[in-house]
Amino acid sequence: MPLAREVTPEGDVLLVFPADAPPVRAATHAQDDELQAVLEITDVAPVAVPHRIRGRAWLSGWLTQVPERAEPGRMALRLEVGEISVDDLWGSEKVEPDAFAAAAADPLVEHEAELLQHLHAGHGDQVRLLGSLLGERAGLASTERAVPLALDRFGLRIRFTGDGRCFDARFDFPEPVRGVTDLRRAMHQLFTAAAD
Repeated sequence: MPLAREVTPEGDVLLVFPADAPPVRAATHAQDDELQAVLEITDVAPVAVPHRIRGRAWLSGWLTQVPERAEPGRMALRLEVGEISVDDLWGSEKVEPDAFAAAAADPLVEHEAELLQHLHAGHGDQVRLLGSLLGERAGLASTERAVPLALDRFGLRIRFTGDGRCFDARFDFPEPVRGVTDLRRAMHQLFTAAAD
């Protein structure tokens, strides 16, 4: 596990490891040779739900040392990304390295865990009531457990469970939110629509 990671504007991934970590030793021994590596990232829901893993991503490419970014007792390594694949709640696909480099972080990413936990703990009845917006699937959704699973600028995903079954439903916002203030308005609109 890296101690820290960062994506550069070029789409490379900088990873910081203890100086004696196996990836650092491998990169040191490779010197000018290309050292192929795969970085696997697992996205786990910050709330307790069945099947908590929301997705996985694999970034493969070439690993090299970045001595100028080293701190005492640590070493920075650069993963020059060649291939990316993602398997998540929305399906599986390949991502082009140029698209990865150009992507902007979601404005809610820094707050998603605390927002989902707040929705679950403080607004559980309203979250459960969103199941009434699902039409024919509302029977299970409105009477069983509903847990907020994922949140981004485009909407909220909820996992509904009951009778040994579970399914996810996505509730899109009328327009993408730009931050927590926009999110409050968007959530209020969703809750109002479900209450009507």
